[in-house]
Amino acid sequence: MSRSGRRSGRDGQRPALHRGRIVEAAMDLADRGDLSAVTMRAVASALGVEAMSLYNHIANRADLLDAMVDRIFARIELPDTGDWRADLQLMARGTRTALRQHPWATGLLDSRRSPGEVTLQHHDHVLRVLGEAGFSPAMSIHVLALVDSYVYGSVIQESSLPFDDSQGQDDASRKLLEDLPAGRFPHLAEVARTRAELGRDAPGPEEEFEFGLQVIMSALHPGMDERQPGIRTAG
Repeated sequence: MSRSGRRSGRDGQRPALHRGRIVEAAMDLADRGDLSAVTMRAVASALGVEAMSLYNHIANRADLLDAMVDRIFARIELPDTGDWRADLQLMARGTRTALRQHPWATGLLDSRRSPGEVTLQHHDHVLRVLGEAGFSPAMSIHVLALVDSYVYGSVIQESSLPFDDSQGQDDASRKLLEDLPAGRFPHLAEVARTRAELGRDAPGPEEEFEFGLQVIMSALHPGMDERQPGIRTAG
């Protein structure tokens, strides 16, 4: 019988404890709070077990965080269309979707010293796509870092906005326009006025993300490490 007095499972026992359940419980805690809420004791409490029982499946909190990162990467599609730009864009969109669902993961994905199997598979896949497209190993690292930085930054920026939808964006533009001192910031006023006039048709986070992604994709091309001044490669 569980601590709440209710039986769980077909035979009245709790569902079997395993690594997957522990990771899901930890992610649920992070989703409802943040990473500081993820402790071995808190996860055990959420599962209705003693903290010591977790150590049969998870070495420590660092191992748990590694597993959480692996679970995030497992939710990102690894396309292999034969078109490296299409593959990168699909992975960028998938990463953005995963991070919007789990904002706590943004600062965690690239922080692990002992990355898991899925994490390694994800990065190896991206590097293979770039290598087969003709990017050198050194330039592949640059491209991977560039795309990741753009995706992570866009998610952080979007999560920090003081509105959640196009109506909120419209209201914020109108409020800014009303509050700006007359003639003091003419260019900012012009942009705010344009957004206010567009209303719900003004580009939102989705459109802004796609615009930036297309700019990045159009600037990248295999062999650019040999042709672009200021970019050095090993060797």
